[in-house]
Amino acid sequence: MSSTQQALIAGGGIGGLAAALAVARAGWQVRLFERAEAFSEVGAGIQLGPNVTRILHGWGLEDELRAVAAFPDRLQVRCALSGAELGVLPLGERAIERYGAPYATIHRADMHGLLLHAVLRHGGVQLKLGERLAELADDGKAVRLSTASGKLVEGDALIGADGVRSRVRELLLRDGAPRPTGHLAYRTMLEQAVLPHGLRSDQVTAWLGPRLHVVQYPVRGGQWMNVVAIVHGRPAAELDDWDQQANAAELARAMGSTCAPLRELIRAANIATLNPQPWRLWALADRLPVGAAREMAQGLVALLGDAAHPMRPYLAQGAGMAIEDAAELGRALAIDAVDVPTRLARYALARWQRVARVQAQSRRNGGIFHATGLVRLGRNASMRLLGERLLDQPWLYGPTA
Repeated sequence: MSSTQQALIAGGGIGGLAAALAVARAGWQVRLFERAEAFSEVGAGIQLGPNVTRILHGWGLEDELRAVAAFPDRLQVRCALSGAELGVLPLGERAIERYGAPYATIHRADMHGLLLHAVLRHGGVQLKLGERLAELADDGKAVRLSTASGKLVEGDALIGADGVRSRVRELLLRDGAPRPTGHLAYRTMLEQAVLPHGLRSDQVTAWLGPRLHVVQYPVRGGQWMNVVAIVHGRPAAELDDWDQQANAAELARAMGSTCAPLRELIRAANIATLNPQPWRLWALADRLPVGAAREMAQGLVALLGDAAHPMRPYLAQGAGMAIEDAAELGRALAIDAVDVPTRLARYALARWQRVARVQAQSRRNGGIFHATGLVRLGRNASMRLLGERLLDQPWLYGPTA
């Protein structure tokens, strides 16, 4: 394959940087366009299953990951009303023994920085900040894009990794905006050293309650804790105009019927951070599961990560699926025996059914996590009886094709 082949990537988040690294490793030159003026990531955590850490290790990033992530020993599920333990999944060495890679939890900014440093070390990638994609054209021989600033760029392939509200997807599929889920996510980061000892934790804990759930886990080597509370509701105004202190009050009201330890954790956010308004709010949006390969690639244009398959966070695989996409994209673009549209079609064929399954399972998990009435009681009983069998995901964490 000619070293002059050029891949254009729209989006400089975790998915875009992972794609840039994978495609550069495949021998392509890469130009990445990020609409923000500077790289930044919101202060929140993400979970990386063995299916994802296995890829990062394969890219030679094991030491870098170990330096910034936490590696919980177990995942615990608790009832948000009573506080009782419902089920446990061993992680730590058990995950490594079973799947050949660890289960990690990491701050989004640390994951982003890890990938950015890897891209810069590898070379072959030009990073263009402050450039928003405006239009694209694919004539079968080259793909051309224009930016909002008036620049015209030509390449051999375009990868849309520009998030849930992807401009590339809008131009390629013209299938409308993502759908609000009716769920609101409140996120905060707590410094563990200033928490009461009883609230500190080095494991993943999921609290399941009627029409809500809360997840907490360590990041940054365990020095900080990421807390995410998801409740049913819709924003009353544009999120940029929301007062974060008022959001905290709304969250406290949503937690009113939960057990004392969970309410104490939520209240601790107001004293355990330097920010007087520590909660950040997201109104969650998604799309129906991918229905065909053509929804992920057409001609010289492909979609990746949230641009291709935005999903609810109830399987903790949003970032993971983007990194899996990137790895498969790199493998496909390295096949120089066929033309670029065929390589991108191969990428989409290899990915669409898996990501559709993850999207569908994430939606189902949301119903299970937020169950009410008899369904909630049945869920709790099943979890107590079959905890590890229900929580483990061999189809997800094991090696993929």
